[in-house]
Amino acid sequence: MKKIFFLFFISIPLFSDTLKDITNYALKHSTVIKQTKADFTLSELNQKESKSKQFGELDAVGSYTHYNIERTLAPLPPSAMMSGTPITTSKNIYSAGVNYTVPLFTGFAMTRDVEINSLAKQMQKAKLHLTKEELVYNIRSLYLTTLTLQNILKAQNAYIKALNKLKNEIAYKIQLGKKAPIDLIKAEADLEEAISQKETLKANIEITKATLSSLVGKKIKKISPIKVRVSKRYYSIDALYDRVLTSSKVKMEDLSVKKADKMIQKSKASLYPQLNLNAYYGRNYGKDIKTGNDDSEELYQVRLNAKYDLVDFGKSSTNIQKAKLAKLKAKLKREQTLLDLKKLIVKAVSNIKSNYATYKSNKQRYKLSKKSSQIEEVRYNSDASTLNDLLLAKSKAVLAKAKMIESLYNYKKSQYFLDYVLEKGVKSE
Repeated sequence: MKKIFFLFFISIPLFSDTLKDITNYALKHSTVIKQTKADFTLSELNQKESKSKQFGELDAVGSYTHYNIERTLAPLPPSAMMSGTPITTSKNIYSAGVNYTVPLFTGFAMTRDVEINSLAKQMQKAKLHLTKEELVYNIRSLYLTTLTLQNILKAQNAYIKALNKLKNEIAYKIQLGKKAPIDLIKAEADLEEAISQKETLKANIEITKATLSSLVGKKIKKISPIKVRVSKRYYSIDALYDRVLTSSKVKMEDLSVKKADKMIQKSKASLYPQLNLNAYYGRNYGKDIKTGNDDSEELYQVRLNAKYDLVDFGKSSTNIQKAKLAKLKAKLKREQTLLDLKKLIVKAVSNIKSNYATYKSNKQRYKLSKKSSQIEEVRYNSDASTLNDLLLAKSKAVLAKAKMIESLYNYKKSQYFLDYVLEKGVKSE
């Protein structure tokens, strides 16, 4: 039983977060995404509100009024005053009823409000997608940065281990009288510098993980390595540009132009007459001063109210001009967005090509530096070279490996950046 228990525990892998896991978690729990979703929900509510305003308002109303002299419960027609019928009067009158108010014609202003809020809702939906894309790219970038630092730290640990071994060998050869004590001092100095660099790397890893954790919405302790395949690819700038023309970035700018056009139409509403309907039905209650009896009167009224501005001293024309300028700005912003997207595509493709070439060069440089370090070690042990030559060769080999690792992940970062520009990041998760 003990053996089975032991095998169970050694078979459990060290838990670590994969890039896909933390990305999916962030898309559900990130505060940035939650805020953008809240803005989208708000835009939906604004659209519902603008639609409901078209149907007017039905209100239950009531009042109590005390007068200094008695009043009739309802306005009296001339026939009632001439008939001689007793009329109820009271100083305290209560009323209760329902009131309905609806705009019949507003110069299409309310219709434009519905259309504007509908466009705003679509814009928020596009913004939500863009926020997700940006979040995915930032997570990927920080994830790769962490992997870069961790792999460089491994190389640094191997370097420290090699320096320790070299220091011990030198100390032994000093006892045999084969090496000078100055060599031990040089080796120890390089070892201390390597240890200091190691601590700096560890601090940078913790800072990067903390930034990643803040972005994801949970603490990231360990991350899993990812496979990076380096291959030379051909990209057509024109073909990629055609793809971004249907992206959410361009869609947002198109919607912004449409929204600005609707704002112009809405600003012209003041040029039309405004027509409103008001209807009321209720009863007035009071105690007759003469008889002391409670009485009530039924009341209802329907009113049409029309309004047309003859002169507003340039207010309407000013608002129309402001709306037209807003549309012009929206069009210019759309054009600039298209130019920026083309620039980003060129930048992304250039980065991929550059990082590919850099990785190939650094890989070859590392192979040569590693071989040079091995040769220098043999030469030093044979007293054919100095310790300075050996330490320099080893440090160059470590630096070359660090550069190779960095360029490898930079290549992958540039691919992720292209995915971000093309808005493929969320789909690929």
